[in-house]
Amino acid sequence: MEILRTPDHRFTDLPDFPWAPSYASVAAEGVGVRMAYVEAGPREGPVVLLLHGEPSWSFLYRFMIGPLASNGFRVIAPDLIGFGRSDKPAEREAYTYARHVGWVTSLLDALELEQITLFGQDWGGLLGLRMIGEQPERFAAVVASNTTLPTGEHSLGPAFEAWRKYSQETERFSAGRIVNGGSGRDLSPAEMAAYEAPFPDDRYEAGARAFPMLVPDTLNAPGAAENRAAWRGLAAFARPFVTAFGDGDKIMRGKDLELQSAVAGAAGQTHHTLPGAGHFCQEDAGPELARIVADTARAGLAAAG
Repeated sequence: MEILRTPDHRFTDLPDFPWAPSYASVAAEGVGVRMAYVEAGPREGPVVLLLHGEPSWSFLYRFMIGPLASNGFRVIAPDLIGFGRSDKPAEREAYTYARHVGWVTSLLDALELEQITLFGQDWGGLLGLRMIGEQPERFAAVVASNTTLPTGEHSLGPAFEAWRKYSQETERFSAGRIVNGGSGRDLSPAEMAAYEAPFPDDRYEAGARAFPMLVPDTLNAPGAAENRAAWRGLAAFARPFVTAFGDGDKIMRGKDLELQSAVAGAAGQTHHTLPGAGHFCQEDAGPELARIVADTARAGLAAAG
């Protein structure tokens, strides 16, 4: 299997992103690769895990990492395989829902992370919520943002279907333009370039092109049965579970209410709608999200005693 690795020079002069990468060897279903991640804050601090989605990377969290680290949290922000500084298998067939879950789980095992507060957005939620359902004892609290855990039982909606069609048919898959279009503000040219940095040419885009097609859309789709099983553990998750959704996200609109009604730990929590924020709400409300994550993490730790 051919594994691509984006040259380091592509990541020079990133705006507002001073953190150097760390690396870990991870493996899932026979595919071993190198995963990049940012680590900030005191090593002995409570763990906050920031999982990005499609087609971004840990650069998306540049307005959250610093505030969380300065408040005493150990922040871990991985680049999913196929994104950011992480390795990128060149064949689309290498990317499966199960492998992505396995690669992230492998990282958590390598770093021996426990009592985690998860912030998951987009595919960061599809992966993180699945993991919570399968290994809830590992997590102390959750902030779910513009995400859900699809089971193939319901339509993904016209907005998602339009995005899926675009992702497969567009000649140029411009991550910067996609993130800009899904944000409530206009990104600067330097910020858009940072989202383009992981993809020197279309050979590096296999993971980004694959992700939209991995969302379970039928009962028999890969990952659908596993997600239905994970929902049993997720629904019973009784530790603090908070939603923070951008009000400008057309694709995920209403999914926050579904999570609030289904997950035990969401009852009695203060949930958040972020005015003017789009799908990539970290771009629009990063410092506010950092405060929400910090408050939720503290509540989770208090509940755990």
